[in-house]
Amino acid sequence: MMDPGTNNPLRVMYLSPVGWDGYDKVFADAIDEVRSAGTEVHVTSLSPELGRFRHIEFRSYEAMVTSGIIRAARVAGREGFDALAIGCFYDTALHDARELSGDMVVTAPCTAALDIAASLSNRFGIIVGRQKWVNQMHETVVANGMGEKLAGFYSVGLGVNEFQRDHARTNALLEKAGRRAVEEDCAEAIILGCTLELGFHVALSEQLGVPVIDPALAAYHRAEYGALLKRQHGWKPSRKWSCEPPPEEELAEIGVFDGDDVFGSRIVLDARPS
Repeated sequence: MMDPGTNNPLRVMYLSPVGWDGYDKVFADAIDEVRSAGTEVHVTSLSPELGRFRHIEFRSYEAMVTSGIIRAARVAGREGFDALAIGCFYDTALHDARELSGDMVVTAPCTAALDIAASLSNRFGIIVGRQKWVNQMHETVVANGMGEKLAGFYSVGLGVNEFQRDHARTNALLEKAGRRAVEEDCAEAIILGCTLELGFHVALSEQLGVPVIDPALAAYHRAEYGALLKRQHGWKPSRKWSCEPPPEEELAEIGVFDGDDVFGSRIVLDARPS
């Protein structure tokens, strides 16, 4: 997926918005399997100096990492990335990051997964780890205009860090929740509501007989696709009206938006020849 007429690869960053790099390789390995030839990918996480968060399933945690996400988006834009995917299903700081991302496309898992689900079905269900998440995720579904397509949320009683501990148990819980959504509430597609449910979507789709969308990969695919459209058509993301960025002189005066120390880890997947 080289830039047409040049040898410049598309450059996409996937940001795990926590100050712990323990899952970065999991994301990198999964993305490496699905990325297009000619796309260079950087899988990053935030510096632990911003807080040693392993997840942000609580609003208080989410609020604390928001500044790091915004700074990361600003750095990525200045480094010349075509697109950034923020790796949390809450779509944390999505609109805030877009303001300071320059010409870079910015997306996130819930928004991306909803878009894909709507292209594959008329009605979808979302499997979540805990009931705690539902209120905030429902707000995002409604804000994206998808409320009438939602069959429901289905909790499996797992926190973020528990999805990868026992794969057999996780898969059994996901299948049980998925069958409720499909057989009882007539969902025609399933969205997994946590990026760390990574790797379960293929088997679950075969078990349920409907598309199952992994949100981490959905965010990556939408970021790569947005980057390609931007290159092919010469588009730039809108930075007018609601997307207007703050004045640079004001940002400089405030003094907290810059600095290249925002990343704690970076795995680089070099572009493969087309």
